[in-house]
Amino acid sequence: MRRILITGATSAIGSALAREYAAPDVTLILHGRREDVLARVARTCTARGAVVQRHCLDVRDGPALQVWLEGLGALDLVVINAGMNTHVGSKGEPEPWDEVDALLDVNLKASMRIAQTILPAMRARRRGQIAFMSSLAGYFGLPITPAYSASKAGIKAYGEALRGWLAPEGIHVSVIMPGYVKSPMCDSMPGPKPWVWTPERAAREIRRGLTRDRARISFPFPLNWGTWWLAVLPAALSHRIVRWMGYHPSR
Repeated sequence: MRRILITGATSAIGSALAREYAAPDVTLILHGRREDVLARVARTCTARGAVVQRHCLDVRDGPALQVWLEGLGALDLVVINAGMNTHVGSKGEPEPWDEVDALLDVNLKASMRIAQTILPAMRARRRGQIAFMSSLAGYFGLPITPAYSASKAGIKAYGEALRGWLAPEGIHVSVIMPGYVKSPMCDSMPGPKPWVWTPERAAREIRRGLTRDRARISFPFPLNWGTWWLAVLPAALSHRIVRWMGYHPSR
């Protein structure tokens, strides 16, 4: 039976991924912070035939996170999806530091800790797959979400480095780079939101990319193509394009 861990399974993408992978030959280990939502997701996945384990935990609690992960045993796929966002104020106020601090703990440090904790079992078996949840904002920092962009660029680089390191050992690592996916977090973000996808469509694309062992799973086109170019073009030109598109605090 395939064993799959999904963190942040109460989020829009996380819950859609849980439903996407739910099947009679799968054990789903679902993590989230909201017990009521996690229970609903688990019931849906159980109805589809999966064996479901669920666990509520704040991933910023490093020692508790490590103890829980070490007790899970061998895992075939780990989707490190838990994350949060913050943004500058409408009049250009800085992002609140307590939110920035929490964001870096969740999006970057906890993601790295999860990977390091589950890796020994995968390396011992010489197989396994890890997926990190980055963002298209990891290509070029948006002026309305500096800390979020930084965290997603950091986890992109970390995941790509792990892929190069671990590939000879039979461990596959992918970085997921979504654009806008309909969710409360997406709705709360300022600025334009072109080519919004449903969580279900995003989950299907992520599963397809993981099945093909793609290094980067980025979507939707043409937004992924355009953000890649922002990273390649001279920074002055990229900043002008971003501002022209409406990504600045006054919008």
